[in-house]
Amino acid sequence: MDPTNPGSEDFHDDALASADGGPQRPSRAEPAAASSSAPDSPSQGPVRVVQLVTGDYLLTVNPVDGSEIEPCPPGRLPARPQRHGADERAELRRAAAPPPPARPVGPELPLVERDEERERLTRLLSRGRSVRLTGPAGSGRTALLDAVAADVEGLAPDGVVRLSGYHRTPADLLYELFAAVHHAPLNRPDRAGILAAVHEIGAVVVLDDLEFGGSALDELLDATPECAFLLAATPDVAAPSPDSHLEEVFLGGLDRTGCLELLERAVERPLTDEEADWAADLWFESEGLPLRFVQAGALLRQRDRTGADPAAVDEFGVFAERPYVSDAAGGSEEAGGDVKPPLPSLAVSAAPVGVLASRLSDVARDTLSFALALGGEVPHQAHLPALAGDTHADAAVGELLASGLITAVGAHYRLAAGVADRLLAEGYGTDTAARAHSAAQHYAWWAGHPSVAPERAAAEADAILAAMAVLVADGEAGHPAAAVLLARTAAPAFAAACHWSAWERCLRHGQAAARMSGEVGEEAYFHHELGVLALCTGSLDRARAELEASIGLRGVMADKRGAVAGRRALALVADRSGLAMGMRGVPGVPPLPPLPGEDGPAPAGEEIPAARSEQSVTPPYAVPAARSHDSGATTVVHGFGADSGKAGPVGASGPVAQSGAGRPAHREPWARRLMVGRARRNLIAAGAGALLAGVLGTVVTLGAASGGPNHKPSDQVKPDQSASRQDGDNTLNADQPAPGATGRPQAPGGTGKPGQSHSPGATPSSPGASGSTSPSPSGSGSPSGTPSSSNGPTKSPTRSPGGGDPTPPTQKPTPSKTQEPTKDPEPPTQNPTPPTSPAGSSSNSASGPAPGGSGSGSGSAPAV
Repeated sequence: MDPTNPGSEDFHDDALASADGGPQRPSRAEPAAASSSAPDSPSQGPVRVVQLVTGDYLLTVNPVDGSEIEPCPPGRLPARPQRHGADERAELRRAAAPPPPARPVGPELPLVERDEERERLTRLLSRGRSVRLTGPAGSGRTALLDAVAADVEGLAPDGVVRLSGYHRTPADLLYELFAAVHHAPLNRPDRAGILAAVHEIGAVVVLDDLEFGGSALDELLDATPECAFLLAATPDVAAPSPDSHLEEVFLGGLDRTGCLELLERAVERPLTDEEADWAADLWFESEGLPLRFVQAGALLRQRDRTGADPAAVDEFGVFAERPYVSDAAGGSEEAGGDVKPPLPSLAVSAAPVGVLASRLSDVARDTLSFALALGGEVPHQAHLPALAGDTHADAAVGELLASGLITAVGAHYRLAAGVADRLLAEGYGTDTAARAHSAAQHYAWWAGHPSVAPERAAAEADAILAAMAVLVADGEAGHPAAAVLLARTAAPAFAAACHWSAWERCLRHGQAAARMSGEVGEEAYFHHELGVLALCTGSLDRARAELEASIGLRGVMADKRGAVAGRRALALVADRSGLAMGMRGVPGVPPLPPLPGEDGPAPAGEEIPAARSEQSVTPPYAVPAARSHDSGATTVVHGFGADSGKAGPVGASGPVAQSGAGRPAHREPWARRLMVGRARRNLIAAGAGALLAGVLGTVVTLGAASGGPNHKPSDQVKPDQSASRQDGDNTLNADQPAPGATGRPQAPGGTGKPGQSHSPGATPSSPGASGSTSPSPSGSGSPSGTPSSSNGPTKSPTRSPGGGDPTPPTQKPTPSKTQEPTKDPEPPTQNPTPPTSPAGSSSNSASGPAPGGSGSGSGSAPAV
């Protein structure tokens, strides 16, 4: 059962409570707090499963197999959070305050001689200025903040928000500020969402125990421009940056009069002359710190109890209610017979912790021992009866608070400044590990109880984390296993309460303890939770590393359910990072070569767009050019290399190893490489581009292959056919282009028809021009349709066998003088005869691409 809320441990009385008209507790079998067992089966412990929305994720906190994360469905996205009203804000402030002692022992001390600082702080906050209050430990900063917060209650539209900076980062404070102003259950916004939400908050934020400054403090102030901050810190905290525009107020000690007044209120009687002189010496030594006079008042009260007559207990009931007795009456044996002990020496007064602790009750000393074992954190007073083994141990908090040995920090108590060191010097802390082990076992039972809400478990986070840290550092047999159990129990509660900094520290401690104890399954669980947490916070690389470690460990343990949960989270990491799963390297397998135009794999989260260029590019693979008669080398035009994304040189000589399909043999099919190396969206774009290229290639091929009635190519001339001029005739015996045609000659054996595909660049020359356009078959598979003349162009485009676009000429053609024909040529009625003139005779002929020929754009070669 919950030690702070006694009640039934079962869920059977919920229906009875609702029948009486009272509020009904929500069932833990609902999705927000689902249970793995039926409510009417108390033999099986219920498992608390919580679903919350963080950013655009839906996080299911599963304590059994590990948390599951998925994209949040549109129907589960939370609505815009509503702001709290004045009554709700007051209730939240009372819940965030430290609990009052169960049995107060000493008097409640007021704020003494702080009126000037109080008025100055109130005036600055009313002007919208932010103030940093700096004072040493024990100077009364918390009491002054309480008074100023009450003065500026109605100053801002969102009221006053009390926060604690103890073990808090700027991100933690932003989320706590958001939760204090807005009502957003089971909703933790992402970074952009929280910045947008706190940007509109207008409140006076009172922040005590600040532990950071500089750029971290600037981040907090910049995120909340509509808030006025009252910050309290010690002098050892980093100073704010010069651009923060904070007002600095230093809080020192009290003067002598204020210290004497505080001491009189602590003992609830006037001071004697001897006590006043003793207090003056203490004021000089302590520099007027209020904490030292609170402890001095406890010494005087203990002195009064020690010197009292035992009969006074029956007369007055308690020693604190004894009336003041003057020294004359109290010092004489006739007056009462009680003789007061002497006042403590100045050395004892300067370090009164040992004397105060020796005069405490047994349960109070046990509480000090537990606080010392937990790093100074005092357990909640509801846990003290179970820890100390005394039903009245909850009264120890009031006794320690009245003695000035503990102080309030946020919503709990911890040892005051310097108390832990003095206790260790006095011999306390010899059984630190044993007490931490007892506290860990108790917290593991309590945090896993279904009646304990996650918010209550998060309030005890400091004590729970301190117990785990001690057990992990101790390493004694059985202690790491206890730390693992506590971490497995408390981590889901911290996650459900949105206290994610405590969740991460708990997982780190649990992971270290599981490694020490050799519990591989538990270590895999902590790796999985750390990966999910990193994914929620946007650290994709860390999430991938943690999830891969978890999957590996669970594979060793044959944990199929846990491995499936890890793979789902890892797939989401891969999707968010924009990196396909198959692109990661596998040990022992060489990486795939980069794609054309790509220098290496794309970084995580980035996509490399397709290369665009306005210039013409060479074909992607090597295309052989014309083979020269005087050299045995073959001239090739290189495309994209296999090992680089740049185009190779043009005109390089040497053989090129090719496969039967015309591509290098060592290259893998491009479709396989594309599917392996690209994300889904890039694959779709590449498929669309390939489809478009195929359609265009088909159209061009069909257009080039269409010809005369015999379906012969119209732009090819056989090597043994040429056009020549007959003697005394101004016409050619080959086909002449019709007026308005492209100027390319007709194919031999076909009738000349205007509009057919012709070879570019063939223009009629003057009768006196000399030149030869005889084709030169090279056998390289690339035809050439380049006319050559001494006064004509020396270079022409080279066409590929597939009928694709010709490559532009490498240099500008040289214009030649031509004469227009005097009359339109008549189509020939028979096939032209082969040329009989010698090779050196004057002729003007145009040749089309010959089958199996190759064109390189060079001058004419002798016919073979």
